[in-house]
Amino acid sequence: MDIADAVAFAAEQHRCVVVTRRADGSPQMSPNTVVAADGELWISSRETAYKVKNLRRDPRVSVCIVRDEFFGDWVQVDGDADIVSLPDAMEMLVEYYRRAAGEHPDWDDYRAAMERDRRVVIRITPSRAGPDRHG
Repeated sequence: MDIADAVAFAAEQHRCVVVTRRADGSPQMSPNTVVAADGELWISSRETAYKVKNLRRDPRVSVCIVRDEFFGDWVQVDGDADIVSLPDAMEMLVEYYRRAAGEHPDWDDYRAAMERDRRVVIRITPSRAGPDRHG
């Protein structure tokens, strides 16, 4: 599958499972919301989350994006992640919300919650996407 097609899928479908690697190399998985932005995949998380700690140590990441209703088409994207922390992440977090859910009823409240929760943006640069065929 072409990476651009996988990113386009993520622009429409926002449910995913993120796979990072623990220090011993075993997988750590977590459900998330993903959006597509500027050819990248963006995920919001907390500074203290295990996936963030794992990605700071080893930036390799895989994301399995599924339809919002779960069954049907899906895409796996592999790549490297970069963590953007506050305050640099704030406008990215606003854009993330807009792409995932539309306009927020109170952006000041949203920004305060992002600071309170110590949110970050995980920016994934895709290097491979699939499946290329169905078995």
